[in-house]
Amino acid sequence: MAERRYNDKEIAAIFRGAAEEGPQSPQREVARDEGLTLAELQAIGSEVGISSDAVAQAARAVDVRLGAASRTFLGLPIGVARTVNLNRRLTDEEWERLVVQLREVFNARGRTRADGSLRQWTNGNLQVLLEPTETGHRLRFRTLHGGARFSIGAGFAVLGVTGTVAISSALGGSLGDAIPGIALLAVAGIAMIASGALRLPRWARLRQRQMEDLATRVALPPDPSK
Repeated sequence: MAERRYNDKEIAAIFRGAAEEGPQSPQREVARDEGLTLAELQAIGSEVGISSDAVAQAARAVDVRLGAASRTFLGLPIGVARTVNLNRRLTDEEWERLVVQLREVFNARGRTRADGSLRQWTNGNLQVLLEPTETGHRLRFRTLHGGARFSIGAGFAVLGVTGTVAISSALGGSLGDAIPGIALLAVAGIAMIASGALRLPRWARLRQRQMEDLATRVALPPDPSK
């Protein structure tokens, strides 16, 4: 398996984070098509007095931030996800602590399940999966706002019915009498679409923030020496 290589932007972010515990940030030009491995970054950091642990921790922080993804519906963030390669195996105790944190953060008991080395915690559309990899474990968060998707879809369905009624009424010569009912259907459809759409951006930002915080806690456990 090829070792992870960081590009120039990622390298800059890593050294910004690592330099908080070191005296200075190294200046090094890196070819965009090559990148550097973690070991190479640690070697560069050691040249200016930045510890290898600080570089490794900053690199894991970058990996956590880059693992975000979203699923859109009509351009709206209907689902969010985050994947973090831990590059180590999560212990049973660490998984149990994560489950406790999940219940606290999402205010839901959820359900846990184990299938061999696979583990998961689910609560409706919200899923947290712990999967084995060649280098340890991978943690995956994903969720979907089913209520908003249903509301938007139902709203468009109502608008479709509204159009059908309007066309039928016009062909039957009774459009004038049907206008109040058509208007009521149209307003109901628009209201349903707006209800679903308006809550999605804030919900997506909250879920991404919660997932990043939880992923960071697992990927960057506190230093017991501090």
